[in-house]
Amino acid sequence: MLNIFKKQFAGYFLVLAVFATMGLAQGRSDATPTQRLEVMRQKLDTMKRSLSSASSVLRTEDKDVKGDKDDPETPLGRLISLEKETSGLQNEVNSMRGKVSRADKYEISDIDSLEDRVALLQSRVDNTLLDTADARAKIVSDVGKPRELKKKKKFLWLFGGGGSDEYEELIGNVTPGRDRELFIVATREVRKKNYEVGRLLFQTIITTYPDSAYLPMAKLAVADSFYLEGSSSSLIQAAAAYQDWRTFFPTHPLADRVLLKIAESEMRQIGLPDRDITRAKKAEQRLTALLQIYPDTALRPQAELRLKEVQDNLGMHNLIVGNYYYKQAVKYEKGGLKGAQSRYLENMEKYPEFYLMDEVLYKLAVTYQIEEETDQAAKYFQQLVRDYPNSDYVDKAKEQLNLIGAAIPEPNPDRKELLPPDKVSFFANFKNEFLGIYPLTIDKNGVLMTKEFDEKKFELIDQIIENQGEIESSQIPKALTTVISERQPSGSPN
Repeated sequence: MLNIFKKQFAGYFLVLAVFATMGLAQGRSDATPTQRLEVMRQKLDTMKRSLSSASSVLRTEDKDVKGDKDDPETPLGRLISLEKETSGLQNEVNSMRGKVSRADKYEISDIDSLEDRVALLQSRVDNTLLDTADARAKIVSDVGKPRELKKKKKFLWLFGGGGSDEYEELIGNVTPGRDRELFIVATREVRKKNYEVGRLLFQTIITTYPDSAYLPMAKLAVADSFYLEGSSSSLIQAAAAYQDWRTFFPTHPLADRVLLKIAESEMRQIGLPDRDITRAKKAEQRLTALLQIYPDTALRPQAELRLKEVQDNLGMHNLIVGNYYYKQAVKYEKGGLKGAQSRYLENMEKYPEFYLMDEVLYKLAVTYQIEEETDQAAKYFQQLVRDYPNSDYVDKAKEQLNLIGAAIPEPNPDRKELLPPDKVSFFANFKNEFLGIYPLTIDKNGVLMTKEFDEKKFELIDQIIENQGEIESSQIPKALTTVISERQPSGSPN
């Protein structure tokens, strides 16, 4: 039954591997070596658990049918060979993690090479799991029937003694109807914050049931699990997983929400504006794309609010840099006027709604005044008086206009009520500085699942289960929420 889909999905995994290796060079500078190695560790752990579960099932079957474990051409032999290869690469990654944590000498190119190898191994593992699905298949479905669970010391290296092999058998065997059970159990595990277990179960649908109606939503649920987990390495993987989903399902009714989650994955990694702005730039690009690609989206108010906050962060970065040059030139007379001007002008061009634009206009005017370009200075002083009539800089600007001999304009009637932004309290500012937090509006729920599960609420993922893997446009809330109703229909899985 799976044969007709294998070539299609083998190509799919190959495409993902190519995208991964091509995109690594571009994304390498976005994460620290520690974060990159942690992402690799998590990927290899998941691969090893999937391979171990699949090979465990074949070990219990008839060897004459399934093949000798020492023969690399048999399904069992292929799985065991890849499991050993994965373990070897795990050791290399762990060794490099040790070097980084101890601050030993290492080459960044070695981390680049490890990333490439992990990406290529991932595609081989996915293809092999798909190829060996027939060998692990049961003709008669046992879905819904009680399974005898054997006691094990550990379950997939995650729990201590006394566990069972329930999930290992669930992952390893290929049974008609098992994809639905996997989806339900995976949802339950993510809701219990067992993110790695949930991802492994969702991933099994992707690599073992290519014709499953649950496959698109399983891929999206994997991305959600990373986003809900929320660590720095998880957010990196969330952004990549959401982007991967959009690549293959660009016209899906949930595509605009997914693009917003990509932006929010970047936003959750934004630091104070005096630090690296890479994440803020990426978030700005994603939010701008959302508004351009989906002009009629119901998420427009939320996207516009987030874009304003991200651009304020970027504007503040420019202001801080510009003020440094401004101080060097005005106070210490060491030059730097052009550096200040370029930053202030960039704010005016790119971030015209920047919340401290009055300060930008005043200081930009002063730089031109120092250079004796009085026409330019007057223009910006006048813009300040006209558009920011309640600014603390207005009186100074009027004073300079009188000295220049330029006219003082009347305030813009539409901006007479515009008040300066509220000043951040000392304690709030200290807290943000201490924690390295820049306040942003971010929804920390996923696309399908909420971060804090409430069994009284019926969510998008519950509707997907009820619909046998599908979701209709009419069932997607217009508001930015995963909750469809406050009370679950009877019989829906918790």
